[in-house]
Amino acid sequence: MSIDPRVALEALVSAFQEHLAAATGKRDDDDPAVEAAFFSVADAFEAYEDALYAATGEFTPLDVYDDDDDEDEDTLEDEDDLEPIT
Repeated sequence: MSIDPRVALEALVSAFQEHLAAATGKRDDDDPAVEAAFFSVADAFEAYEDALYAATGEFTPLDVYDDDDDEDEDTLEDEDDLEPIT
């Protein structure tokens, strides 16, 4: 059973509000509340994207990147710099 995209959107907006509160109230650069809020936004976004697609067949123009995506980009950039072996 899929969730109503309006409910998922409300949860996403709430996650953004919690992230803002955590970011503006952080005690230091490694505040665990900010990290938790960060992942809550990512999870809520994925739930919204899934609900939106299930209901409408549409996606948002946004992507969620994780550390693996950064490593893949670095690898591709490094491979582009390589000279062919002859």
